[in-house]
Amino acid sequence: MTGTSEQYAAGLGSILVVLPTYNEAKNLERTVGRLRRAVPAADILVTDDASPDGTGQIADRLAAQDPQVHVLHRAAKEGLGTAYKESFAWGLSRGYDVLCEMDADGSHQPEELAKLLAGLADSDLVIGSRWVPGGRVENWSQSRELLSRGANRYAQIVLGVPLRDATAGFRAFRRATLEGVGLDDVASLGYCFQIDLAWRALQAGFRVTEVPIVFREREFGDSKMDLAIMIESFRRVAVWGIRHRLKQVRGRTNGHQVLSERRR
Repeated sequence: MTGTSEQYAAGLGSILVVLPTYNEAKNLERTVGRLRRAVPAADILVTDDASPDGTGQIADRLAAQDPQVHVLHRAAKEGLGTAYKESFAWGLSRGYDVLCEMDADGSHQPEELAKLLAGLADSDLVIGSRWVPGGRVENWSQSRELLSRGANRYAQIVLGVPLRDATAGFRAFRRATLEGVGLDDVASLGYCFQIDLAWRALQAGFRVTEVPIVFREREFGDSKMDLAIMIESFRRVAVWGIRHRLKQVRGRTNGHQVLSERRR
């Protein structure tokens, strides 16, 4: 990759990066600092779910020091999907042209955001992917890697999603993409929110591409992934897949009926 982050941001309009947080007091300030240095043109929205460790207060302090940092406080921990929905609505209502999402825990490298922004030159949604050539994870156990690869393969098979990393949470959306996917209808709460949005974008005819990234396991704090989130993801993807297949079958049946009537 050549060029500067300013060159990649040029022509895209205003950029907002959403950082959802819950108990990220040890990570937030460092992530925000790196992000501001990596892509100075971007604004940042920290969306905090009433973290008991003081993350929200740290976000408020950073916002008081920097006019490009904003904070959205939520009353309680209500799930990653709703955090992103509220954050995207916040950004869209304020006229941002590009809306990005990434983890606040240091797993996503802020310096790689320029790759995603560059990809928007010929795409509507760019996903930072761990599983395309050139992408990788660091400091993961074999079981966790198998779980992630398996979840993405499951989405490929059940939904027909032609993506290697549909569960990834490092993304850059054009405004029109979020406006065109029916964001208000998205009901996913956990990590299947990522699969949901990617699938909706593809179904709506938007151009979705993946660029390789390095995903590093967090140094501080605990992962928010748990059994309930995995079960929700498995169940929702299965339901979406069944509905999709039934729709395809009905479409073929109706097509055969129309063709038969025309031949009479």
